[in-house]
Formats: sequence, structure tokens, C-alpha cells
Amino acid sequence: MLDNPRSPRVRSVAKLAKRDARLESGLFLLEGPQAVSEALTFRPELVVELFATPTALDRYADLAQKAVDAQVEVEFVSEEVLEAMADTVTPQGFVAVCHQFPTSVKKIFNAEPKLVAILEEVRDPGNAGTIIRAADAAGADAVILTGRSVDLYNPKVIRSSTGSIFHLPVAIAADLSDVLDRAKAAGLQLFAADIKGSDLLTARNEGLLAKPTVWVFGNEARGLTDEDLARVDRSVSVPIYGEAESMNLATAASVCLYESAFAQRA
Repeated sequence: MLDNPRSPRVRSVAKLAKRDARLESGLFLLEGPQAVSEALTFRPELVVELFATPTALDRYADLAQKAVDAQVEVEFVSEEVLEAMADTVTPQGFVAVCHQFPTSVKKIFNAEPKLVAILEEVRDPGNAGTIIRAADAAGADAVILTGRSVDLYNPKVIRSSTGSIFHLPVAIAADLSDVLDRAKAAGLQLFAADIKGSDLLTARNEGLLAKPTVWVFGNEARGLTDEDLARVDRSVSVPIYGEAESMNLATAASVCLYESAFAQRA
């Protein structure tokens, strides 16, 4: 059992909470039983190391079996070591080190997608992870993060996605102009979520959302630039019927993605 929280090995794992260490190593940190379970189920080949406390492994016997089935060795660690490795204050007994696995933009559009989410300068890791989760739930074919958005492998993005990063292709460090050109060439319509856009209900009533669609979501504070909006086919807004001053980006993105999902499956 690893029981020294100041050992070099523990420190090397903990460093993955920092972007520079992730860039240098090509690895990222995964925490908690849910995320680890999704990795072992859908992409076990990505798991480099898996650490758990004996108590956690006893509590999650199904996860222990998944590790056995995936031929991933579990290394026991003390509670103090797990806390030193993890990015969260109260980790839930599991920490894994995984290979990064971004998908190329070219591969995404070669697969003839019907629904894609693009994040342009989305900086909040919680928003980014939640949008990836919503895209997964809505049956989207892929998510693309431009180079101006938060790092996909930020621990908070990973936690917010609750394992959805292992379910659908995600491209990173893309150029928005290039992505929009590729989407157009692949026959997808380009929609942007923007507070100044037309009512989302109008697009629904006109039957537009049933077509293969790329949704573009911009920065939490500034949205998309006028130049970006000029490149899309249509900008729409999610109406607010109550007294809320505004809507959280991830919530609005979830509504937009599900409107497309409903229309495409109607």
C-alpha cells in the first residue's frame, strides 16, 4: 500500500491537476467511482494507473470487477495519499491516471454527424463539462472545443462531464473558422446560441431543427463576436418567461441540444 503522501510517485500524480504537467505528459487525472467506472467500461485501454482505498474498493465491488475484467491493476493507497493525489477536497476513494485521447475535427465530420456542439471561448470548466454531458445525453455525435476554450482535461471539466468524455468524440484546440467551413462542407446547418438571436421557438415551428445541425456556444460573459455570428446561418436565443435576469450557458446549451434531438427524432 502507498502510504506516504509526500512520495515522488504521489506528487507526480498530483501534478496532473496542473495544465503544464498534462501538456508535458499527455496524461490526465480522473477522480471518483462514477468517472473511473465509465473509463473502465468504455475506454479501459486509456487507464494507466488506478489507485483506491481498501474501503472504497469494498464498497464498489462492481467497479473492482470491472478493473479485473479490463486487466487493470488496482493499487491500494491510504486516505492521506488519495487526498494528496486528488484535486478535490473530499475524494471518493478512487483516482486514476489516463491517457489523453482527443479526436480530430476531420474525423468528426467524415463520420457524417447529425448533431455537433462547438464551444468557442467557453472558459468555465463546470460549463464545459456540463455541456459535454448534455451533448452526450441528447445523443450528439461530437463536441468540439476551440483553442480559446478551457482545457478539456482540466479536472473540473472531467468531473462535470461525469464520464461523458468517454462516450462521444471530443476534439480540442480547434480553430472556429476552420470548423465552421468543414461543417458547411459536410452539409450541416450552423446555428449559434446568442441572446440577440431570434426566438428558439421560431426555428422549431419552421421545422429547421430536424436538419443536421452544428450548435455554436460562446463565452459566458461576452457570447460570440459579431464576426462569428456573421458566419453562421442563424442565431437564436432561449426565451426567458420568468423574472430570471439571464440563463446559465450550460443550461441554455442543454435546451438547444435537446430541441435538435427532439426534432431529429420526431
